[in-house]
Amino acid sequence: MSTPAPANEHAVIKTSYGEMTLAFWPELAPKTVENFKKLAREGFYDGTAFHRIIKGFMIQGGCPNTKDGARGMPGTGDPGYKVKAEFNAKPHVKGVISMARSSHPDSAGCQFFLVHGDARFLDNQYTAFGALVKGEDVLEKLANVPTKSGGGGEKSTPVERVAVESITIVPA
Repeated sequence: MSTPAPANEHAVIKTSYGEMTLAFWPELAPKTVENFKKLAREGFYDGTAFHRIIKGFMIQGGCPNTKDGARGMPGTGDPGYKVKAEFNAKPHVKGVISMARSSHPDSAGCQFFLVHGDARFLDNQYTAFGALVKGEDVLEKLANVPTKSGGGGEKSTPVERVAVESITIVPA
């Protein structure tokens, strides 16, 4: 019999620009929170990078295709499965963490984004599952990394690697 994980845990995202600490909303997105924690505990996110940065909107990471030596386009990787959407009433405002997905509502797997502005137009369309409790200065630094076009029309590819060194789950 396994012991359930403590409900009151935080995630510490260690980046090349410093650390950010997130609190989870398991009451609003239980499967999403558990999936994120599972992937973090397995080291899935360690060595990835924030591959998409749009100042005033969001920074996106969690793609396994951003690891050194990985094949595949950054932003297209997943853990090999999808997580059903858990849309909720939490607004997409600065500091909120939400799951990235393709056009299909139930296509999220591992990629996430941290909101860097007011993105209320995403409300009830993306699964918000937590928020920053520490490290807003780091979010600012990340959002201000210079970007270039990644081949499409969007100028959101960081000009330098913005590493996610590790994501660890710790008691709150």
